[in-house]
Amino acid sequence: MANAPTKPTTPVKKESSSASGLFATLTIPICIVVAICIFVFILGDSSHFVGGDPENEAVQGDYFGIIHKGGVIVPIIMSYLLMVIVFSIERMIVISKASGTGNVEVFVKKIQSFLNAQNIDAASAECDKQKGSVANVIKSGLKKYKEMEVDQSMDVDQKALAIQKDIEEATALEMPMLEQNLTIIATLVSIGTLTGLLGTVIGMIKAFGALAASGAPNQSALSASISEALINTALGIGTSAVSIVMYNVFTSKIDKLTYAIDETGFSIVQTFGASHKNSK
Repeated sequence: MANAPTKPTTPVKKESSSASGLFATLTIPICIVVAICIFVFILGDSSHFVGGDPENEAVQGDYFGIIHKGGVIVPIIMSYLLMVIVFSIERMIVISKASGTGNVEVFVKKIQSFLNAQNIDAASAECDKQKGSVANVIKSGLKKYKEMEVDQSMDVDQKALAIQKDIEEATALEMPMLEQNLTIIATLVSIGTLTGLLGTVIGMIKAFGALAASGAPNQSALSASISEALINTALGIGTSAVSIVMYNVFTSKIDKLTYAIDETGFSIVQTFGASHKNSK
């Protein structure tokens, strides 16, 4: 009987996990294709270059043309940026759903108030109103609370431990879904900068190679080549900056949800122990 509440939940979580994995599998190649199209058809449009020829220098002040001159590494970094944007939107939606319909802090205070009043049914009803992962975990703990009240096979300490274990199991089912795809954003923090540096190094090699082949120093051409090479560094650093900001935002939100669950779970266990300590 103790495992009954988790059985219907598990397939749903597996299905959600599969859907999230499929989303990631489709998003990555789509972002790469979109970035290439933007690089070729928008940034590489002839209107951005002197004489309408992409082989010539970019029109002065035309940033589309300047970015295009960064070379083949540019669309790769652009695909990273698109991935950060798409996965950030997806995580925002998931975490918002996990938080529920109302403010989590207000919800926790309401549950604690009902617990202090020994009104478990009202607390469960509040979970139904709130919805989301936090409410699901708390409701699972409240359901176990009511089961333990009528169980005569264990003492109070064992019952409190059973309630705590149930909350931990429910948390283990709910919370990993919030962290899915965050590893992709975390990975982009590093590879964005590294790919930008790779593009810069390649550009510098080409610039000095062309300079050596010409046999005559041309400061203007060399400056232009170095400027184009540094475009990759700028894009890479920018992408990494966005990635690390979004990663920290999401981990902070997840930490708050985890803390809310821990705080309320502790209140449930403490309330049970305090209200049944004389029934040993």
